[in-house]
Amino acid sequence: MKIVDISEFYSPTGGGVRTYVEEKFRAAEKCGHDLTVIAPGPEDGVERRGHGRIIWLKSPVLPFDSNYHMFVRKEPVWRVLDAMKPDLIEASSPWRGGWIAGTWPGAARRVLFMHADPVAVYPQTMLGNHLSSHRIDRLFGWFWRYLCHLNDHFDGCIVAGHWLAARFSNHGLKNLHTVPFGVESQRFSPAHRMDYLRKEMLAHCGLGPEGLLVVIAGRHHPEKRVEMLIEAVTRAQSSRPVGLFIIGDGLAHERIRRKAALAEHVHIAGRIDDRALFADMMASADALLHGSTSETFGFVVAEALASGTPVIVPRAGGAGELASPQWAEIYKPGSATDAADAVLRMAARDRSALSKEARIAGLRLGSMEQHFERLFGLYENLSRPMEI
Repeated sequence: MKIVDISEFYSPTGGGVRTYVEEKFRAAEKCGHDLTVIAPGPEDGVERRGHGRIIWLKSPVLPFDSNYHMFVRKEPVWRVLDAMKPDLIEASSPWRGGWIAGTWPGAARRVLFMHADPVAVYPQTMLGNHLSSHRIDRLFGWFWRYLCHLNDHFDGCIVAGHWLAARFSNHGLKNLHTVPFGVESQRFSPAHRMDYLRKEMLAHCGLGPEGLLVVIAGRHHPEKRVEMLIEAVTRAQSSRPVGLFIIGDGLAHERIRRKAALAEHVHIAGRIDDRALFADMMASADALLHGSTSETFGFVVAEALASGTPVIVPRAGGAGELASPQWAEIYKPGSATDAADAVLRMAARDRSALSKEARIAGLRLGSMEQHFERLFGLYENLSRPMEI
């Protein structure tokens, strides 16, 4: 099967999209599929990825984040599609790339893969402290109509979480398919927990081994609510020593640095590209602290669970769907006070027992290999000629 992924937010500088796409290339080759990714970039070009390829199309820089470019004109993308004659097109965003894929006049079947909930990413992040989620959804009814109109151009809409499928269905989207992500349970494991590394990470936070080591990991974007989490840890520090070790960078990185500089026992480690080191750090943390309510699945939460690291997450979104009292503490989304209380509750629990339950939960999620097998199986079914 010849698959073309119009990947609007693929960047060579990193991020979850790049990690996912690189794994997709390996899985496609293993399953015998020809995968092409069309991505906006600084120049036109082609990069091989095994039997697949990335086709870069020269595009302007995305405002406010120079790591990314954005599609503007449909014609360059359509010319590639005309030449390739794919069996199936995947659009991985609801923005310009989605419309370019959905309105191409060719004959290929096409799917819209919604990797996030845009209303939760932006309006609910910015307005959630002032308005209820129901009220925000009503205010953005125009967006839900827009998304349903886009959805009409596709043969299927894919999400990685049952919660998001239910949410989209409630807002009128059709032909929804849930294909859960998985986790690298061999790379992420409790076997990577190292006492010396835990001590080093706490030392970076200005604490000794008696401190509670809490890690935040991920892209620095407002939806991740890292500044709120720094405030939560600051509140928890009034009751016991807590070190906050922050991994990642991104759009909000400098603002987060300034916030961290005003707090105690907070260390900004920056981006860590060494996946083995990252897995060691995840297993060596006492808990993962997470703030996003808009992720479809919550990759970093899944990686923490596979590492045997308990999690502190909001009661919403993909992160909330992965949480259970046996291995997690749950707090009200966006509330620093409630998150601080959750940190302290976690500190009072037996980490060894939590770790065992977390690892079991992580293994139950399955692997990314299984995710792609299910995804490509769905694509094969969709691309078969319709019976008359």
